[in-house]
Amino acid sequence: MTMTSSPVELSEQARGLLKALASDTRQQILTLFAGGAELTVNEVAERMSLAQSATSTHLATLRDGGVLTSRRDWKTVYYRADAGRIGRALADLQLSLWACCPAEGCAPPGRD
Repeated sequence: MTMTSSPVELSEQARGLLKALASDTRQQILTLFAGGAELTVNEVAERMSLAQSATSTHLATLRDGGVLTSRRDWKTVYYRADAGRIGRALADLQLSLWACCPAEGCAPPGRD
């Protein structure tokens, strides 16, 4: 089987989003940030009943994937959803999927 290069490529942002959300645990963690919540590693670990080290790894993956952003206040790091980056990644993903596999009877993204 030979592979041909596709003219459609996912953006780095879209790939990061997909990787970040590839885990059920990370999907559940993301729901904790609904409504603009800002949480620490320990707060997420407690709510998810996870070890702090596992929580830190999941939060880092979500941050690296553009799903979360963080800020440091002295020794404490606070995480929150990054709606702007999530929106851009979703738009990129939608455009890539449309270019690859357009849905019949649907307008391309960005056209009403």
